[in-house]
Amino acid sequence: MSKLVDMKKMYSALSLIFIFSIGFAQPVKENGRLKVSGINLVNEKGQPVVLRGMSFGWHNWWPRFYNAGTVSWLKKDWGCNIVRAAMGVEPEHGYINKPAWGKETIKAVIDAAIKEGIYVIVDWHSHNIRQEEAKKFFTEIATEYGKQPNIIYEIFNEPEQQSWAEVKAYSIELIKTIRAIDPDNVILVGSPHWDQDVHLVADDPIKGFDNLMYTLHFYAGTHKQQLRDRGDYALKKGLPIFISESAGMEATGNGPLNETEWNAWITWAEKNKISWITWSVSDKDETCSVLLPTASSTGNWNTKDLKQSGLKTRELIRKYNGLKP
Repeated sequence: MSKLVDMKKMYSALSLIFIFSIGFAQPVKENGRLKVSGINLVNEKGQPVVLRGMSFGWHNWWPRFYNAGTVSWLKKDWGCNIVRAAMGVEPEHGYINKPAWGKETIKAVIDAAIKEGIYVIVDWHSHNIRQEEAKKFFTEIATEYGKQPNIIYEIFNEPEQQSWAEVKAYSIELIKTIRAIDPDNVILVGSPHWDQDVHLVADDPIKGFDNLMYTLHFYAGTHKQQLRDRGDYALKKGLPIFISESAGMEATGNGPLNETEWNAWITWAEKNKISWITWSVSDKDETCSVLLPTASSTGNWNTKDLKQSGLKTRELIRKYNGLKP
């Protein structure tokens, strides 16, 4: 009898492990199409969901990582349940100069994310209002992928000098464009001043549309408790926040890691059930690029291929997505 009980316990434990692994292996299958309820991102059952993953660097400068192999590795080894494809807009080889190549590069990541069963942010990575070009781009993306529950639209990466009134007007036009094709998938709206001024947005949010969230970006070496206080203010006002870009160094992307503040940010995000994405999958000579030039273009990275920021980011994502160190 004792052996039978022990065997039942063992099978029960194995079953739980199996169920968990299947759930993590297919986050989209597990959670379905996401929506916004109050300040929370929730799944089809109305349960809060926290997405944790990596942003690719500007597609026009680091296209070598925009492929299925990298997406698969970020999911399987780093534990990402979401990736962010950053469509560079204005710089050389960006969308304005090479729209067809840009879409092809971004779609490689979208297609891979769908195949891997994880979520993907399609990021219009610009600091300026390019309304007509953005409408054209998102019309094509929504037409091709709007029926896929994996998709999240980020319609303005980091408004730089624009007021909230200007960003709001632009965003409403983009939301109308997307909603005419895709009525459901979540849309991320940028906040002024490099996604710092969420307190201003909270005082005058966009109304009349469902499934909107507002982006807050932090770089822990620069942005500290004052910005978290702004986040707390916005949450208390009922503004749903999504951290679509973050990292542990200064806002320049360089300088030493401030792990104390970085951990404080992640603790804050987790406490408030806020999703967070880290910047970036690239090999530029800067602190925030998580890879060294030795890193393969298609994943399968060893620890010697990762910078300190890469080692820390991988550790954080795996930890909070429930994987072993």
